[in-house]
Amino acid sequence: MSDRLKVKTNTTLLPFLFEELQGWSRSTVKQRLKSGCVHVNGEPITHHSFELLPNDQVNVEAAPRGPSNARPQIDILYEDHDLVAINKPAGLLSVGSGEDSELHALGILRAQLGRSNHSIKLWPVNRIDRATSGVMLFALSKEVREAVMDNWDEAEKTYLAIVEGRPEPEQATIDQPLRLDSTIYQMHVGEHPDAKHAVTHFTTERSVGRRTLLRVKLETGRQHQIRAHLAWLGHPVVGDQRYGKAGEQMGLHALQLCVVKPGTEQLLTFETPAPAEFWALLESR
Repeated sequence: MSDRLKVKTNTTLLPFLFEELQGWSRSTVKQRLKSGCVHVNGEPITHHSFELLPNDQVNVEAAPRGPSNARPQIDILYEDHDLVAINKPAGLLSVGSGEDSELHALGILRAQLGRSNHSIKLWPVNRIDRATSGVMLFALSKEVREAVMDNWDEAEKTYLAIVEGRPEPEQATIDQPLRLDSTIYQMHVGEHPDAKHAVTHFTTERSVGRRTLLRVKLETGRQHQIRAHLAWLGHPVVGDQRYGKAGEQMGLHALQLCVVKPGTEQLLTFETPAPAEFWALLESR
């Protein structure tokens, strides 16, 4: 059973649903939208600012359709006219490379926010490794991306990491430069003419058996910084094949990102909890 609605004027999806489904609570409408129960012209849409045109057909179903009828969707944490923050799942590439047809967060989000006759352009502000879950930020224009990146050193970047062993002391700062070896695609830690300044702060949250949960804050944002620094310390991230020991899941999650909105003094905070698979790594030993 579903509610079938026809669009009469130019509008956006969530206000349209509020207006048409006045007997529903706002929380129920939002839940239906987020869970994939809303379809526009047969396509599942979860983006609340999705643009509607006259004669568009909107169906609101009691439950989401099976996966065979749905295109990939990604969890949107925040969106406005300049920025979109998502929760990237572990195992998904941040962006594609060259002719690679593999699914990636940028491609999924473009399809999710766009429509058949209007594509959307997005610029990744940050990237997180395929095996890392958590907050990833996109800009809707090149100018906005550059404005955010101009103040990137002031952005607050917080991660959760599950590492092997128990670091001592429990709270410390790793101030060691990093250099990328492009041959093996791996960061080397230590002084070198080509090395770049890198600082990582960590605090122990708790230890379970031979594994420890750390809260990590980046003062800089070098590629593989957390993974390389913690491995150098002698406590590699669990499941990190490149810097430690391979596993089915890597224990790294981008928990929170705080940036100043371009053109304003407004501090935006994007946060998403770590998935169950992440926590299972802490309890597995």
